[in-house]
Amino acid sequence: MPAPQYMTRVQNDINEKMRGILIDWLIDVHLKFKLVPETLYLTVNLIDRYLSHVAIPRQKLQLVGVSSMLIACKYEEIYPPEVKDFEYVTDKAYTREEILDMEGKMLHCFNFNLTMTSSYRFLERFARVCRFDERSFNLARYLLELALIEFKMIKYVPSNLACSAIYLVNKLEKRDAWPDYMVNHTKYNEIQLRAAAKDFCLLLQNAGKGTLQAVKRKFSSTKFLEVAKIQWDR
Repeated sequence: MPAPQYMTRVQNDINEKMRGILIDWLIDVHLKFKLVPETLYLTVNLIDRYLSHVAIPRQKLQLVGVSSMLIACKYEEIYPPEVKDFEYVTDKAYTREEILDMEGKMLHCFNFNLTMTSSYRFLERFARVCRFDERSFNLARYLLELALIEFKMIKYVPSNLACSAIYLVNKLEKRDAWPDYMVNHTKYNEIQLRAAAKDFCLLLQNAGKGTLQAVKRKFSSTKFLEVAKIQWDR
């Protein structure tokens, strides 16, 4: 897990807004390359873990981003994009050598320990237990990807994020928000989910505002049943 306070304790030339812009762009790149969902979550995890330990200048933030996605692709994908593909998406801002050099530095920093269980994996399991249909699952997934961009959400562990997203979706769809069988299966009670669910609710309300629209645009497509276009009663 990354350190939730790294932006103030480790970094001195980048901020939360810059991180948000980077991840918003990476979500578009992830969609363009047609990568598996887990690659995106691992990419963001690697970015935050590296930035928890190493202070970088703002000119290198995008380099950290593409190198993280390159590592995540090699870990998760059957046919990962090549280094030249990442050179292309950065508009040649970084050379092949720079990308590979950063990849090596990051792997050394992690001691090659890349395995993590993402909120998406927990969502897959718990949504099945909760008997979610495709629409509800995509809505919960929409919430989790909104959370990837929001720096304050990294303070929550992945299992809590997944459960809180399910909890909020159940509330929005006017079902029993957190039935007893979910408590027994997840070991989370309703009180433990309310803080993250409240933050998710704010993300959902503000999703159409601001300039970072990659997630909303993605989940407005028919592939994801246009869940980002749903209007909720207040």
